[in-house]
Amino acid sequence: MGLRIRRVNEILREVIAEECRNLKDPRIGFLTVTGVSTSPDLRNAEVYYTVLGDDEAEASTAEALQSAAPRVRAAVGHQVRMKYLPRLRFVPDPAVAHARRIEEILRGMDQTEETEAGYDRNE
Repeated sequence: MGLRIRRVNEILREVIAEECRNLKDPRIGFLTVTGVSTSPDLRNAEVYYTVLGDDEAEASTAEALQSAAPRVRAAVGHQVRMKYLPRLRFVPDPAVAHARRIEEILRGMDQTEETEAGYDRNE
């Protein structure tokens, strides 16, 4: 990825994050925009985000972001000077799910080792 695309991605992330903070939709939970990945032709952008909460909070936030995408896109158009205004697609950040899975595996390994050793830390 070139320097230009990285700069565009960072600028878009900042503008989108600010606009998402201004959304008044009650379905949006505690949201963090973690990154943006723009296609090389700058016509499409995936916006990665995380939500604090359970699966229900994640689902309702996803719905709210999908419905707010045109408004957020318009805000990007007003604040960022680009030849093409990218279509935004909001995607839950896969790095967070990956980190949770690794944590679960490590906890399982720790519990297995304790059981095999014949002791429990909670005792």
